[in-house]
Amino acid sequence: MTKLSVVIVNYNVKHFIEQCLFSVLKASENIACEVFVVDNNSVDGSVILIKEKFPDVHLIENKVNTGFSVANNQALRISQGEYVLLLNPDTVVQEDTFTKIVTFMDSHPDAGGLGVKMLDGQGNFAPESKRGLPTPEVAFYKMFGFSRFFPKSKRFGKYHLSYLSEDELNEIDVMSGAFMLIRKTVLDKIGFLDETFFMYGEDIDLSYRIKQAGYKNYYFPDTQIIHYKGESTKRSSLNYVVIFYKAMAIFSKKHFSGSHAFWFNALIHLAIFLKASLALLSRFLKAFTIPMLDFSLITLGLFLIKNVYQHNSGIGEHVYSEKLLSIAFPLYSLAWIIMVYFNGGYDKPIKLLKIVRGVLIGSVFILMAYSLLPESLRFSRALILLGTSWALCSFVMTRLLFHFLKFKSYTLSSAKTKRIAIIGEEEEFNRVSALLKETHANPSFVGFVSAEINGVHNPFFVGKINQIDEIIKVHQINEIIFCAKDISSQFIINNMLTLVSSGVDFKIAPPESLSIIGSHDVDTAGDLYVIDVNSISKSNNKRNKRLLDIAISLLAIALSPILFLIQDNKNKYFINCFNVLFGFYSWVGYGKISDKSLPEIKRSVLSPSMFIESDSDHNKIKLANLRYAKDYRIEKDVMMLWKCLKKLGS
Repeated sequence: MTKLSVVIVNYNVKHFIEQCLFSVLKASENIACEVFVVDNNSVDGSVILIKEKFPDVHLIENKVNTGFSVANNQALRISQGEYVLLLNPDTVVQEDTFTKIVTFMDSHPDAGGLGVKMLDGQGNFAPESKRGLPTPEVAFYKMFGFSRFFPKSKRFGKYHLSYLSEDELNEIDVMSGAFMLIRKTVLDKIGFLDETFFMYGEDIDLSYRIKQAGYKNYYFPDTQIIHYKGESTKRSSLNYVVIFYKAMAIFSKKHFSGSHAFWFNALIHLAIFLKASLALLSRFLKAFTIPMLDFSLITLGLFLIKNVYQHNSGIGEHVYSEKLLSIAFPLYSLAWIIMVYFNGGYDKPIKLLKIVRGVLIGSVFILMAYSLLPESLRFSRALILLGTSWALCSFVMTRLLFHFLKFKSYTLSSAKTKRIAIIGEEEEFNRVSALLKETHANPSFVGFVSAEINGVHNPFFVGKINQIDEIIKVHQINEIIFCAKDISSQFIINNMLTLVSSGVDFKIAPPESLSIIGSHDVDTAGDLYVIDVNSISKSNNKRNKRLLDIAISLLAIALSPILFLIQDNKNKYFINCFNVLFGFYSWVGYGKISDKSLPEIKRSVLSPSMFIESDSDHNKIKLANLRYAKDYRIEKDVMMLWKCLKKLGS
């Protein structure tokens, strides 16, 4: 008889589900267990990976994204286990997790459901491991911050039951959907997940129905799991706000009545408005606060420079038109800011060389435009040169100020140079360290911490696994990579708990995988090292590509009397020029049809696949696009445009 059915719903988290399934299969070795993965039409290669690496897993392939509830129910209907575990794909379970939770449920017939102690990717306790029912009162305290300021209060701390110890067994109201163990007979009695919920809220609804049926939900801290969190939706995003609070509205309508329902719905709509407004405001401020500050400082400085220069040079007041300067100076500032942006001056961490280069290119652009103006609109090249000096000073001084005030992400260099210790056996160390060299990690130090007892002769060897505390101090390690092939999940989690106060980051390297997985917090959505095949998606490449598109579009329009005549297809020449100019298309890319398995870029007029004879040879087309994405250089776009000069109207 099958004791446990594990159900995992996957959506575009290929690297995380690989690690999850690896840990699940190890935890299943001592228990009669079946594992289901329901894939909601992922486009990241998840299905192929599962078929190749985990052939014993029952895979259900959906052709559309059905949502969390529907997908879980598909597996629940055919599951045979006495207990069912709903598990997120961005989790790692210990080897003894399944044995412990099943033993507990066997000895507690009153238990309808069970949740466990969850840790985030840095070893910190995840408060959603235990929750109370979100009544109007509880929701109010949560939405307006009372639960955060008074976590130990039984009145204000009910949302996450923060007044209960995270290390003690307790009854709870709500289990987390990331790990919900449920007795199958209870599910047969109360029904499966409510498919009205697309994402979020279904765990609250199911937990509530379990209690209504007379069973208890338990928080069980005797085993821990890692839950990276935030893979499907960023919790600070507007999308998350709307989906989450809509789910709360569905729950309210279903389970509350009368005044409770009225006040709960009122709170929900107020929360949606406030949270959505804050999300939009936050997004705007993050994107434009620094450029607006730069614009204000540079423009104000230009007017002050003009007054000082005019006073000291003896130039009459009539020489400079205030009306003209009120247009010219803001345009100068805008030109410098745009060129600094396109040169990566707004990337984080800050690199002053990129800022200097951007300002100088902006000045060249301004001087060129100035030389084309009629004599009546030219007033002073000296002000442009003085303005260039001021723009450079303004950018540099503000960045130095940000650095010394330690503004988040606005340091003059990376927050810390990576010094990595890889824990495992020698063979796996060699594989993982070789993988690191092919990623963007670029660590300054990589040390080998052996999981073996016997002597080690590797030149990168720094110590044994039981010396990790000393190794961190002596070698100033700030990141640890655990090799999951050689080390148990229990050991990994225990060490994360022990070392969490040391400030190191943690990652896990699954066996035979091309990824190394970790996470700092909800909003990072899993810090991930993979072989760098996404070079086209880098911010500097995107900027350069966009700048080239604008330049070529303007050139194509200016030379249209000549270029138009040589086009093989003249119908779309001007349409393509303006579509690319205004950002609807790019000149070069994957073509008219987007490929979601590759880094996302705009649809394009031209593509490498144009040189493939047969349009039906999809494998060759995909390979050509992959090579373009992996090894992108702006020179490739220029060469493609030159070779396909007669196809700009395609």
